[in-house]
This record gives sequence, C-alpha cells and structure tokens, in this order.
Amino acid sequence: MKISYNWIKQFINLDWTAEKTAELLTDLGLEVEGIENFQSVPGGLDGVVIGEVKTCVQHPNADRLKLTTVDIGNGEDLQIVCGAPNVAAGQKVPVATIGTTLHTITGEEFKIKKGKIRGEESHGMICAEDELGLGTSHEGIMILDKAFEVGTPASSVFEIEEDEIFEIGLTPNRADAMSHYGVARDLKAGLMQKELNLELITPSVSAFHVDSRTLKIDVEVIDKEMAPRYCGVTISGLKVGDSPAWLKNRLKAIGLTPINNIVDVTNYVLHELGQPLHAFDAAKISGNKVLVKTLPKGSKFVTLDEVERTLDHEDLMICDGEKPMCIAGVFGGIHSGVSETTTSIFLESAYFDPVSIRKTAKRHGLNTDASFRFERGIDPNITEYALKRAALIILEVAGGEISGDVVDSYPNKIEDFQVVMSFDNARNLIGEEIPRETIKSILTSLDIKVNNVTETGLGLTVPAFRNDVQREADIIEEILRVYGYNRISTSKKLNASIAHSSRFEDHKMQNIIGDLMASLGFYETISNSLTTAEYADLSDEFTAGGNVTLLNPLSQDLGSMRQSMLFSLLEAVAYNLNRQQNDLKLFEFGKTYHHQESTTPVEQKHLSLLITGKNQMESWTIEQKPTDFFNLKGIIYALLDRLGLEDVKESPIQNKSFSEGLNLKVNNKSLLDFGIVKKSILKKFGIDQIVFFADINWDFVLDLAPEHSIKFEEISKYPEVRRDFALMLDENVSFESIHKIARKTERNLLKSVNLFDVYQGKNLPKGKKSYAVSFVIQDNRKTLTDKQIDKIMSKLQANFERELGAELR
Repeated sequence: MKISYNWIKQFINLDWTAEKTAELLTDLGLEVEGIENFQSVPGGLDGVVIGEVKTCVQHPNADRLKLTTVDIGNGEDLQIVCGAPNVAAGQKVPVATIGTTLHTITGEEFKIKKGKIRGEESHGMICAEDELGLGTSHEGIMILDKAFEVGTPASSVFEIEEDEIFEIGLTPNRADAMSHYGVARDLKAGLMQKELNLELITPSVSAFHVDSRTLKIDVEVIDKEMAPRYCGVTISGLKVGDSPAWLKNRLKAIGLTPINNIVDVTNYVLHELGQPLHAFDAAKISGNKVLVKTLPKGSKFVTLDEVERTLDHEDLMICDGEKPMCIAGVFGGIHSGVSETTTSIFLESAYFDPVSIRKTAKRHGLNTDASFRFERGIDPNITEYALKRAALIILEVAGGEISGDVVDSYPNKIEDFQVVMSFDNARNLIGEEIPRETIKSILTSLDIKVNNVTETGLGLTVPAFRNDVQREADIIEEILRVYGYNRISTSKKLNASIAHSSRFEDHKMQNIIGDLMASLGFYETISNSLTTAEYADLSDEFTAGGNVTLLNPLSQDLGSMRQSMLFSLLEAVAYNLNRQQNDLKLFEFGKTYHHQESTTPVEQKHLSLLITGKNQMESWTIEQKPTDFFNLKGIIYALLDRLGLEDVKESPIQNKSFSEGLNLKVNNKSLLDFGIVKKSILKKFGIDQIVFFADINWDFVLDLAPEHSIKFEEISKYPEVRRDFALMLDENVSFESIHKIARKTERNLLKSVNLFDVYQGKNLPKGKKSYAVSFVIQDNRKTLTDKQIDKIMSKLQANFERELGAELR
C-alpha cells in the first residue's frame, strides 16, 4: 500500500524526516518496506530553463524546420533547430539545454545532445508540453507569459510538487489502516509515546448543505444483511472534465492514473478515509430508483472492462428500476458510469458485508481498491461523513449543487465491541508491567474508550472500525505495539526443557526416508493441499461427493482439499515438462482429505513417489534407458528395506488411477499402490510420456515401524556357496513363487535367492519361459561340504518340480 507523506501531513502537522517517520510506523506494526521519491513532473524539469526566441528564420535545407537563436540568460544565445509551426521571434519558451534528460507524458526518456539537423547545428530543444511531461498536446511548443524572466528554472515556474511515498506492507487484519487518515491516526498514537501530543486534523464537512430538491432518487435496500448501511445523494449541474493539479498530484503520487474530476474525487476519498464510493450518471438510472438486491443465478452483466459476467444468486447488485448497474462493492457497470456528457450524478457510499464482497470478488476473479477494503471490513460509522466529504470536493472541482437530501438506510446499527482486560493478564503476556496510566493513555489514543477502571482491570469499548480487536489478547497486543516492542527488556536467563521423543516420531522417520530418496536421485516437492474439485472427476477412484470443500475459497481452482497426492505431483510434472525438464524423480510427504457422509472428514498422511523420463543422466559411459516399472519397484523395495518392513505380499492393483500395477499388503492391510498412471489422466495435464507413481500409506508405516527390531549378527568367517538353476516354467509362474518355496525349503542356510536372467522364445515349448536363478548358501558355524550342498539343492529341485511343474534345462 502506497502512502503519501505530504498527504499524511494534512492530518498531522509533523516535521520529522520521512526516514524517522518510517521507523516509527514500522515499530507500530505498519511495516515500511521502502521509501520512494515522487515528483509531479518526472525529472523535475531539471535542466529546463525559460528562454526568449531572439530570431526565427526558415531553415535553409528544410521546408518544415525553423532556425532560431534563443537567449537563456547565460550571456550567449543558442542556435536551436525547431520544427514547431508556432515558433516565432519574441516568444518566451521552455528550453531543454544540452545534457538534460526529458521525461515525456508517455513515460519515454531521452537525453538532449548537441547535433546537426539538415546541416545546421542545434544546441538544445524548445519543448512542447508533452515532451516535458506537463500535458498531452504536441501541436506546437509551449508559449509562456512574457513576464517570466529569461534564465529562470522551469521547475519554479510550473510549481512541481515533490513528495516521499511510503510502501507499507499492510497485514490483512489492519483494515483500519487502509487509508491516509488511518495511518495518521496510528502515527498520532505512536508520537504520544515520544511525548509529542499532536492534533489529528479531521476534514470538516460543516459546509455541506442541500441547495435544492430538484433531483430525487429513491433507494430501497432489499437485502439488508448484505448491505447493512447504504447512503446516497444527488448532485446536479456539474461539469465533467480534468481534475485540478493538486488532485492529480495526490493520485499520481500513490500510483493512480487520473481519469476525470468526478472519478478522481471518489478515488481520493477512498485513499483519504478508506471509504469506497461510486458515482452513477443520474440520467442513466431508470425510474429514478436504486435497488440493492441480488439477481437470479445465471443473470448476465457487463462490467466496466467490457467483460460479460455470469452472476451468482449470492452476488449483491446495485440496480435501477429496470437493470443492474454495478456489482456492489466490487466493480461498476459499463452503461451506468460517469462520462463526458454527465451533468448530474447519484453518489453512493455504503457498508457491505465483508464475507459477501470477498466471495463475489473471488468468484469473478476481480480485485479492486474498493473490494480490497470492503472484504476486510471498513468503518460503518463514516459512511455518511465520507459521502459529504466527497460531495463538497466535487462541488469544488466540478461545480453544481446538492440537489436532494442524503439517503441513509441504516436499520440496525453496527455496535462497538465490549472487551474486559485484566492487568495481570497484560503483565503475563507482555512479560513486564506497563504503568496503568500509560495503558489508559495508549488505549485512548487509539479511540478505544475506557468505560470503567478497577483494581484488576479495565472495561473497554472498541470502535467498530477495529474489527481485529475483539478479545483481551487483541487489546494487549495493541498496547504493546504502541508502547514499543523495543522497550520490553530481554531476560538474561534462558530456560529450556528437554523432551523425550521416540526414534519413530513422524518427523524423524520422514528425515530418514527423505535422505534415502535424495540419495537415489529424487527431489522433494511441497504442494498445496488446496486444489480444484474437478480433479475428482479424472478417476473412478474418487467422487465429487468425497471432496472436502471450502466455504470461502480463494478461487475456484483452490476450492477443495485434495483427495489424492497424484494430481499435485502431475501439476509439478507438467510444469517441468514445459521447461524442458523431461527426466524427473519426485517425492512428497503430504495429506489427503476425504468427506464421508456417516462420519467427520478423514485426513490421511501419504508418501508419494513419481518417476518419468530417462533412468540415467546423459553420459557417454552409460547407455540411456527409459524408466520402467521395475525401476520403481526396486526403489520401493529399497524403501521398505530401510523401514525394516518384511513379509510384504503382492497382489494385482485395484486402484483405478493406474492402468497396471501392484498393491502391497502387510498383515493383510494395504500398505501401498504403485504402477503406471492412466493415459486419460495424463492427457488432462498435457503429459504425453509414461509416468510411474507410488502412493504409500504413511500412517500405516508409522504404525508398523515400532514393530521392527534391529538384530546384530557377527559377520561369518565361513565361506558362502552359490549354485544356479535354469528352470523351465509355465508363463504364469512368478519369481515370488520360486522365492517363497526356496525359503520354505531351507530356512537356516539359504541366505539369498536372485533372478538374474529371463528367456522366452525359440527352443522352448509354447507357454513356457526360462528363469535363471541363483541360490547363496552359508553356515555361520562351519564350512559346508559338497554333500550338504547337494542335499539342499536336490530338495529345492524336487519342490520346484512338485509345486510349480518346473524342469531343469
């Protein structure tokens, strides 16, 4: 938020430097992130002086150029080539000397240099108003009053205003400080703690009076909950035109572009007092009636940006007798605003329900200065005051008269907040005792009324514009920020306690697995739990009814809690693919959320893995291969091994987000699903390469982890023996079956079983395949004999033949 220091000084007569004031504002919680210098004319016309054209003759080599000599008061006339049709001898003109940088009205910059134009030297430039940034005309040079003295700096002639602009990082709760008056009010409270008791100057509206009652516009507020207060007044006989320089400068200083005197006044009062206003062309209000109401869902409305919007039944609208004119508190309509032909207006000032405005603004993707303030909560008690303030300024800059009584619909007054504060609680929260008189002084300076004082505390009335101060803790925070955080002493003693925690705590387990995944070349992602409800339609695994939806979403794309980690990671994949990052290994710890009709919503923790693209980085030493299913399977089993999870059973996947894959169970409960993501889902994200995904039930992992105990064994000093089988099997036999039979056949001496080759093709009967399997055998107590080894291998062969129908090749 931009705040003009000159504007602040209209409310509080302060002679501090901007830097010193910024320091105090930051201490008060209005953090000043930077200070910018502002000049009403960019560049300040530095290097531009008043000159007098002594001679003006036709350029010898150009029909449209003139050759002039100009006196700029330094004792030496300058020869300047000028193309303006209106230049003539005897004129007083603005002259940009060599080395001057000009800032045009369009924002362009150029430096004046000595040069030749069509063979004649030119030592400067006689300027038009747009070249100086003073206006838009380029029809000719500026001709000035002959009373101006030659050599006078142009900056003194054109009264350039200089200002210093604070860029304040306003926190969302400080709706009271969204104006220059609000900042000045806080500044006054802070200055009192510096023993500077300065008056807060409030603009007077005592001059407001009704001139006639020739234009009456009736107001009916139908939806009083969404519009608790609505004020309006008519002004007739005005003239729409440019705003005066002082008004333009105020708006330009805070980054606003002046439009016309009526609109500029509404913007001025908005940033002065924090009260949004809207001016309607009274001639365009059908039936001389304003209705504040909602319209049926699906109604169409064209806003000022010429976009046709489809309204919701909860969107509050300002209508006339026939049609909608404005989205209340958010954006005006294209057919009801002020134009050059407007001669009478209906000026609106209102207090709209913050939740309603926020929902409407987000629903339509609009963020205006008005909605920014309404949705945070403005002061409901300055609505009429701000209306009168704006009306008086409009009379000043546009003429006209007040042509009707002020309409003020305020059936149910918004009450101030009643809060009780305990001195003991204040001392405990702050950490030291602040004198009670200081506390009362601070609260009074913040317009918080002290109703009663007891030995134990204060009874307080907090004004309605401080909607962020409704609890005792809020009051104490207000006291502390004005008193000064820096004035609270720091304890010299540090107390800390050490808590016992299990090595199976969630964060410790996440660190262990995170380190493992990083060592395997994975990158961790952190994505938003908020997502679009439409993702539930991408897979039959989820339903729209299972979405946990937000009552007040930031946008429709963030209106639901995610049901799966898959879609968050696919968003990351799509983002990377669009930036030529095609080989990805990602993992994420996160939560999913599921609505269940019979119970409260369920929250589940997950670990998700995703791989796509090539398995290895490009290198001349390694042949690049695409990532495949078994790459992911190997990573998963490495992860399970690190967690100490054994006796995992594989079964075909049932998850409908995968085209094929496996489900792993422990103790007959699902632990994880992994496989190939369906192409129909990938297509929605614009992904045209295979993606492998694993979804691990992290809650179940945390339950299983403590059951695993680590056993240490001495490394055997006796040799291990390897024997291989080449087994011919039916095509439907899995290696898992071989592994289980081998382990069951020899539990003590068989150390490992490994599949190292698979063959299918000619020389094998139809429906058969060949597995080459290695078996490592070892006795930790003695060296095995050939007889023992052969006995074990014979048992293995017999069991494979009997249970699997295997044959040795």
